[in-house]
Amino acid sequence: MEDIESGDENVSSKNTLPKNLDQQTVTNSQLDSKDKKVDCLLKAAGDAPIMKKRRWNVDGVKPVSYIIEFIKKYIKCEPSESLFVYVNQTFVPSPDQTLNNLYECFGTDGKLVLHYCKSEAWG
Repeated sequence: MEDIESGDENVSSKNTLPKNLDQQTVTNSQLDSKDKKVDCLLKAAGDAPIMKKRRWNVDGVKPVSYIIEFIKKYIKCEPSESLFVYVNQTFVPSPDQTLNNLYECFGTDGKLVLHYCKSEAWG
């Protein structure tokens, strides 16, 4: 293990780091990610109408259900109509999943690609 030089003394790095440093690091990164906006690219699939504006910056703490309701209003769906949202054309995320979490796991090229349709398309 490397020693960190502190003034005139050599102190082991193991002794200088607080025991809860890992917890502090995780907490700080979580706080930083909560403030971020996620660049979402919304693509129509199947029989869904195409949105004129496809790229949206959305608050990262918003759940997927927020995106679903937003799309339904934008494309003027009836309240009784279903809307399916897929991440990268592969799976339906849980409605309570946050956009930050999806972006960190499945984001590519600085954006989160979500496909929407009125009938089941994939999965």
